Amino acid sequence: MKEKELRRSLSVFPIGTVMKLTDLTARQIRYYEEQELIRPQRNDGNRRMYSLNDIDVLLEIKDYLAEGINMAGIKHIYDMQAQAKQKKQADLKRPVTDEDVRRIFHDELVQQGRFNNDEQGQSTLFHTHKPL
Repeated sequence: MKEKELRRSLSVFPIGTVMKLTDLTARQIRYYEEQELIRPQRNDGNRRMYSLNDIDVLLEIKDYLAEGINMAGIKHIYDMQAQAKQKKQADLKRPVTDEDVRRIFHDELVQQGRFNNDEQGQSTLFHTHKPL
């Protein structure tokens, strides 16, 4: 984990500070925790401690609510983000196959405009000689 991300994930803010930073009540913050949208850590005295990442999520939730998205919709958004993150991590762990290399190569050629299909469906990258 990069140092910046590590620092953002440190749980150092008590709920009072989070309330001031987010303009949310303690009840609202605890409700979002009950809904498993945030997961604050507990200190030795069993007090909730929040990270900058938690505060970001709380501010996003406020924005979603202001846009008219209900809690079910917000949960769905975060579920989809978590699934996409898991898929990306799984894809990074999967070995690259020959087919993957061909697809990537093809995509790069298309992006550079060197692999266009003509009317016959043949590639113009490779020139073929027609019989006379």
